[in-house]
Amino acid sequence: MLSVADNHHAPDLLFLKDIRKSYDIGTDIETEILHGIDLSMKRGEFCALIGPSGSGKSTLLNIIGLLDKATSGTMIVDGRETAGLNDASITGLRSRTIGFVFQAHCLIPAFTALENVMMPMLVARGWPNEAMKTTAGSLLERVGLSRWESRMVGSMSGGQQQRVSIARALAMNPALVLADEPTGNLDTKSADDVFALMRELCTSNGTAFLIVTHNLELAARTDRIVEIIDGKISNPAQRRPLNWPHGHGATR
Repeated sequence: MLSVADNHHAPDLLFLKDIRKSYDIGTDIETEILHGIDLSMKRGEFCALIGPSGSGKSTLLNIIGLLDKATSGTMIVDGRETAGLNDASITGLRSRTIGFVFQAHCLIPAFTALENVMMPMLVARGWPNEAMKTTAGSLLERVGLSRWESRMVGSMSGGQQQRVSIARALAMNPALVLADEPTGNLDTKSADDVFALMRELCTSNGTAFLIVTHNLELAARTDRIVEIIDGKISNPAQRRPLNWPHGHGATR
């Protein structure tokens, strides 16, 4: 796998130029949340997105994840400019290119770990087959959960559930994984283990990770820290987190 340094001249996996997002457009309470975001990521890059509560982190993550649309600006994902895509094309690009890991796992408690990891493949292809089971089993092995593949996820620990969530995010072999506070509900040891797992997968798979976190110690272990304050990127190339005043660094 190419390192970030070796990959320096490769085309950007993700490119955002002057991205703006407003709500209640055309009313007297119209509010712009994102104010001209410029951001790019290479393949295999391991980045943290940090910022105080209300700074626009989740809004930006939803736009990058093709779950929401920018009001204006340019976004190119894996070589495709997204503004002109219809809903079907956006869904296809998202399912092929982007994986998601959430703080709350968003797993199906009544399904096994294996079935949860198979779910993105089942949604994309319409019916289960042995290849899906093999892929899901291999991913659970990668995250250290082979012994638990037949266990209902509702009976698993928080750290185990988050590992299942990471395996599920990789099911479609995405180029980019977006992780929204993936360690926020975990104890210190589990959080450290999950973060180390994402780093290992980034290195071994060449998958890019963009991780929203309020944990500055974890953020400091990424390749690059992107800080957003009041809807603007303050340091697109910064390597170390700023020391916010006490009480900042909430999850949104």
